[in-house]
Amino acid sequence: MDPSETLRNKCASCYRQFNKKEHLVEHMRTSYHSVHEPICGICGKRSRSFESLREHLIGPLPKAECERVFRERGCDICLTILSSRNALRVHRDTCQLSYGNNGLSYRFANLGIQDDLRIDNGKTRAVALACKMVGGGSDGSLDLCAKVCIIDEYENILFRSYVKPYLPVTNYRYETTGIRPEYLEDAMPLRQVQRKIQDFLCNGEPIWKIRPRGGKARILVGHGLDHDLKCLELEYPASKLRDTANYPPLMKTSKLSNSLKYLTKAYLGHDIQIGMQYPYEDCVATMRLYKRMRSQAHRNENYPLATDPQNKNNFASWRQNELERMSPDELLAISRSDFYCWCLDSKDYA
Repeated sequence: MDPSETLRNKCASCYRQFNKKEHLVEHMRTSYHSVHEPICGICGKRSRSFESLREHLIGPLPKAECERVFRERGCDICLTILSSRNALRVHRDTCQLSYGNNGLSYRFANLGIQDDLRIDNGKTRAVALACKMVGGGSDGSLDLCAKVCIIDEYENILFRSYVKPYLPVTNYRYETTGIRPEYLEDAMPLRQVQRKIQDFLCNGEPIWKIRPRGGKARILVGHGLDHDLKCLELEYPASKLRDTANYPPLMKTSKLSNSLKYLTKAYLGHDIQIGMQYPYEDCVATMRLYKRMRSQAHRNENYPLATDPQNKNNFASWRQNELERMSPDELLAISRSDFYCWCLDSKDYA
């Protein structure tokens, strides 16, 4: 085959090459490439996740030129390419986060409670939640929520309380939770905690009226939120959840979840969950990850999701002939994301 023909059938996003144009069209139909995928600042190749981008830059088989430039002036935390080594040093000071002034808060997170959650005027748009579990059941393997923490975007504690499980605790998991039996004796009952958190998240809106965008209901950030909400016996619309465990750009190349400990080290530059673990520490990590992902600068699109009705015919089979006449760049221009990019939340903050 003529090399120029193969070049014409090269995906404008991931740079994969195809022998026939119809194969490229099928690839674009199922890949959901978009401006919301992580991009190499050197060659422009897009990857499904930051993990894939990291492999492209410094993995076992990196692209040689990209690796050379990245090692010279690339940030190994956010994977941004800077203009010079000096610019990289300046950037790194702000990119690599640390415990900072919250170190004492981590250490004293097992002391006291703060259980007065109020519905406010809506200034707290996103909050992070984390729980610590003790064990129930005959073998202590059943997760029971025994402590919960909620913070705002500025890492202020809004709610922190021990929780009295409705089943007997058979394993307090003290080595990691720091929870003793006496801490739960007069703790707030699970049902009361559930109601307080539910009312706070809905912020005056009936749960069945909550919309994906806008409204007064709050965005809930966390890691493994399905599990936390299940243990709290709490329901909340999936459209308002921002879970770092299943956000595609933060997942492994195998499409499995990364641990919060790994994500914090890789994309924030500091360690968590060393020895005793605190829900406040997890809240801060997930909120920082959320805000970092939300701050990604992506091109604005009126209808950014493949599921938007306006995009349902973009790659319809009846358009096959028309699609095969398009250039790779034109095909990319009509391709849309199959996941909700958190940068879209920033438009609600504007």
